[in-house]
Amino acid sequence: MAAVTGRTPLIAGNWKMNLDHLQAIAFVQKLAWTLKDAQHDFGSVEVAVFPPFTDLRSVQTLVSADDLPIAFGGQDLSAHDSGAYTGEVSGAFLAALDTRYVIIGHSERRQYHGETDEVIAAKTAAAHRHGIVPIICVGETAEDLEQHGAAAVPVAQLRTALEGALKGSEVVVAYEPVWAIGSGQAATSDQAQQVCAALRGVLTEVLGAEAAAATRILYGGSVKSGNIAGFMREPDVDGALVGGASLQLEEFASIVRYQKHVGT
Repeated sequence: MAAVTGRTPLIAGNWKMNLDHLQAIAFVQKLAWTLKDAQHDFGSVEVAVFPPFTDLRSVQTLVSADDLPIAFGGQDLSAHDSGAYTGEVSGAFLAALDTRYVIIGHSERRQYHGETDEVIAAKTAAAHRHGIVPIICVGETAEDLEQHGAAAVPVAQLRTALEGALKGSEVVVAYEPVWAIGSGQAATSDQAQQVCAALRGVLTEVLGAEAAAATRILYGGSVKSGNIAGFMREPDVDGALVGGASLQLEEFASIVRYQKHVGT
């Protein structure tokens, strides 16, 4: 299992464009209570939520006031630090809210907003400038899979994105096969491991063996409580980027507690 490597598994819930700030407060409170009641060890599996921007201040206030062991992050950030960029959100603003993580290059940003690998490299640099850990998303469409094979596109995407990484700064990588997202049809654990191993190879080439060994690689794409343990048994899968299931309290809490499913 991934935990044997010394990399602390990370289960990250990407809420996408769901839940307003009041709903976010209620959800995070209930999630913390549910995991506490289940005696979850937050040191053995890290939990993070990624609410819409309008929720972040409310989540930060709650986490700080109640000293909740839940991390949070932004769903995106601007490549720019300030200026005439209407509608964009600076990494400086996220850092001022104690935001630990930010998702960069999600397939929906690539598809609907035309984000290129070069833009994602610039956003990676912006995150590191402000001390935020980027979760760099890479993945292939069904067409990519057919034309280039499983790992070729994600490997190329990661190599370019890492050009923006600040030497010595932490990154997290999320492999999200676009063909699996929201389809209900996840990749097999073997498929996920094959690509994640190739991605770790890129990390070794670019960042060095020591940094690559310490970097967490997540799987994302129709993750559920029923399949998470299988992914987490793979040596190069260190957690999950969870979409729709992260909005279902009991289901997400069960995914976080995947260690209870191992062997069943």
